[in-house]
Amino acid sequence: MELKKYKLADIAKIEISGVDKKTMDGETHVRLCNFVDVYYNWAITKEKAKSFMVASAKQAEIDKCSIGKGMVAITKDSETRDDIGVATYIADDFENVVLGYHCALIIPNSAIVDGKYLNAFMHTRYIQKYFENNASGSGQRYTLSNDTIGNIPVLLPSIEEQHIIGNVLADIDRKIELNKQINDNLEAMAKQLYDYWFVQFDFPNEEGKPYKSSGGAMVWNEKLKREIPQGWDSSMLQSICTIKRGASPRPIDDFMDESHKGMPWVKISDATNSNSPFMTTIKEHIILDGVPKSVKVIPNTLIVSNSATPGIPKFIQIEACVHDGWLVLTDYQEIYKYYLYYVIKMIRHNLLHIASGSIFKNLKTDYLKEFICITPSTEILSKYHNLVKPIMQEILLLQRDTEVLTKQRDELLPLLMNGQASVNYHLSASTSISFDISVLFLNFTNGNSLYETISLDYQCFALPLHSKENTHGTIQEDKRHIQQRQRQGDKHARERFLAFFYKCTSTIHQAAFGYAWCY
Repeated sequence: MELKKYKLADIAKIEISGVDKKTMDGETHVRLCNFVDVYYNWAITKEKAKSFMVASAKQAEIDKCSIGKGMVAITKDSETRDDIGVATYIADDFENVVLGYHCALIIPNSAIVDGKYLNAFMHTRYIQKYFENNASGSGQRYTLSNDTIGNIPVLLPSIEEQHIIGNVLADIDRKIELNKQINDNLEAMAKQLYDYWFVQFDFPNEEGKPYKSSGGAMVWNEKLKREIPQGWDSSMLQSICTIKRGASPRPIDDFMDESHKGMPWVKISDATNSNSPFMTTIKEHIILDGVPKSVKVIPNTLIVSNSATPGIPKFIQIEACVHDGWLVLTDYQEIYKYYLYYVIKMIRHNLLHIASGSIFKNLKTDYLKEFICITPSTEILSKYHNLVKPIMQEILLLQRDTEVLTKQRDELLPLLMNGQASVNYHLSASTSISFDISVLFLNFTNGNSLYETISLDYQCFALPLHSKENTHGTIQEDKRHIQQRQRQGDKHARERFLAFFYKCTSTIHQAAFGYAWCY
């Protein structure tokens, strides 16, 4: 694959955004695609834009920084070098959506460079090193100037090859995004169950009807100053579980492990980068000598942030150490596990309300210990736990699936970019079954198979869209076909493939939440 070298400024227009989060009189209301939206997403879609904050902008700013399909946005300013130059692809056209402050908008010349390809190229280690070496500033603030961005050396194959590579990576991201959407819906379902049962008290009675709405007996609780279901009680959180604060070795810089071979070190940023109940990955580590000076937690421990962004509960899924910006909850009965998680989420809402108009930096341990919560009957807690547990397990499975897919995408990226792998066949199956099928055959110039090169076998993904009967038979037929092709591929090491079932054309039916399968 022949690559031509360009400067980014020669193949794209670059606009630096100055649109802040304020709303000013006389300006036009817009939705802002902010730093965090760029940082945490491979692509910006109309669905994502629904959650963007509302601010205002001058018409000149709107004209300059409105985002549209085919563009690329990058983070421009940050406290660390690692956080600048992070790119996202603008996948849709929008109305009144503007790129926010601390970001830059790249508008490609579509005749020369494909936006999907450019976005993928901006994620390569080659470009990351460029930003690290050319960012201005030190210590507390790093930034990219217009000239620095414009001077990015861009390596481009033909526009046709760009389209193919961009689409391959977009297919993977589509499945990643589908996983996230499913998990958001699953989380909403679990939260709704909590609200119905423990806020509205409409858990199923003996007849399966909503308790309070059907006239279930309610009694006054003096501690809570409200009525609760008969047979229920109230208690401080510290009587349900043990709550202790994390600890940090000092000075912390002396204990950081840049080799990432020590103990994972949980930071608040590890909790704020996802809405998931589970924390599965940790960015930083400390040396083993620092472990006795901290608080070590085991997988499935419930921890709660108490500084910077207080009141965020997470089930940590790896052995790690937590610093004094965390509270650790242990020694509770299994049936309280997910109930406590949502109690903490409720407390956080209250805290944020109390702290309105001020800078609230710390959640006092005693406040959490002495918080009085409802203590449901053991029977109801058990039923709730049994309902929520499979939802939470599915969330965790899909989250880990997403992490695998992200790793696969990141490993495929340099191989496709430097010509070590190429796409030589693309099949789009009939769309009569309401989803597309992309089958990608990847050839490696070194003669290795996909499995041997990046340690992954093929994976097929699907989501039930309509009835099980209409979808199941078709999927099974495709499965047998793909397995046959794989057996052929095993005889020819140069030809292996990665198959994705993607692009749900209808909204996900509630009954199908989480039932994405893989084999």
